[in-house]
Formats: sequence, C-alpha cells, structure tokens
Amino acid sequence: MNAQALPFLRRLPCSCVIVAATLVPVAHADPGPAEDAWRVQATPYAWLSGLDGTVKPFRSAPSVHVSKSGSELLENLDAAAFLTASARRGSFVMQGDLTHASTSDSAGLPFGLTARAKVRQTSVTLTAGRTVAPSEQARVDLMAGLRYWDINAAVSVPGVVAARSGSRFVDPVAAVRWRHALGPRWSSIVHGDVGGFGVGSKVTWQAMALANYQATDRLFVSVGYRHLSLDYTDDGRRLDFALSGPLAGLTYVF
Repeated sequence: MNAQALPFLRRLPCSCVIVAATLVPVAHADPGPAEDAWRVQATPYAWLSGLDGTVKPFRSAPSVHVSKSGSELLENLDAAAFLTASARRGSFVMQGDLTHASTSDSAGLPFGLTARAKVRQTSVTLTAGRTVAPSEQARVDLMAGLRYWDINAAVSVPGVVAARSGSRFVDPVAAVRWRHALGPRWSSIVHGDVGGFGVGSKVTWQAMALANYQATDRLFVSVGYRHLSLDYTDDGRRLDFALSGPLAGLTYVF
C-alpha cells in the first residue's frame, strides 16, 4: 500500500503548501500622514506564488521536495478568502488579517482504487504598534503581535484506509513597514517581518515590496512581489519551504 500510494503522496504536499501560501497578510496602501481621527481600511487580496521546499504532512508520509509554479499550485484550489484590515489614530496602528483556504486532490491507484486528500487552513494575525515619520514623505510602522495557524489534512482510500492530521500553533511576530509617497497618487511600501522563535514554528519571515495607486479618494490598487519562508516541525510533521510570487490587492478606506 505505501509503495502504491507514493506518487499520490508526492502530489499531496502541493495542496498543503497552496494553503500555507496565504498565511501572511498583504501590506496595503496607506500613503497619507497620521491623523487624529480614526482611519480604517480593508483589503481583499490575491497572491500567485511558486513553491520550493520540503513538506511532510504527517509522520507516516514521506518527506518530499516540491518545486512548483504558481499556476501549478492553483490547480487543486477549491475555495479561498483573504482579508486584511487596519485602523490608525495618530501614531497608533493596529492590523488584523484573516485567511481561509481549502484544497483537494485525487489520484488513481492499482486495483481500481482512488486516493483522495483534502487540506483546510485558517489563520488569524493581530499586530499593533506605533508609526514614526523620518520625513514628510515617509512613514515607518513598528509592530508586534501574534499569528494563529490551524492546518488540517485528511487522506483516504475509500474502503481501505483513512488518515487525518492537524496542526495548531501560535507564532509571535515583529514587523517593520516603510511607506513612502512618490507623488500625488503613487506610493510604495516595503514590508518585512520575522517570527516563530521556537514558540510555534522554528522561524518564519517574509519580505515584500508594493507599488500603490490611489484610484479614488477611498480606493487604492496595489501590485507587488512577496517572498515568505516557514520552518515548522512537530510530532513527525514538517513544513520547510519558501514561497515567492506577484500579488495584487484592492484597498477601501472608510
């Protein structure tokens, strides 16, 4: 059974990592200066990332090196919803991010059997901090907080075998975001964060750069590129990979 299912298990980590690709929130456009009134905004976003790394979804599965493009990872995506929101008042800033995604895959086995897999992920990130202004055009956000991860995987061969795996952990994170006004409607964002520190994952970090265009008084469009790395091991499970690719977001300011 293990030898027959190996090709399928090599496809399974791809589904797991499609989910993991959504675990860090997109930084959104906010080129304006700090104000005394509350400034609230929400950003739905999408990220087309490729993958390179090693994944072991549960103890009995093999460790598999995976290298896939963004379009290949999206083939098995069933549903996804990603939303970031932030609120500012004066120099105080807080941000929340909610992501949810589910994927499924199937493969034929000998003797007419079919193996099926489903992966579901939900993550919630909350950070808060202060904004400093090194110049009239630039703002720097210094933030810290927590990111909760919930990843569940199920593999079954109907009438033969079924297995489930779940990982829940919390990572402390620290983030720095540089926002720079480039003109009346254009701005840029450079974002970096690091977390884990052996509390949840061993380490997770990301780097991101965005260009933002103010389409209307309340609507911003963002495009850019992001790289995310995660190293997590627990009870025979392993997620050690890097994801990179373009992203796009649409921000509405209330």
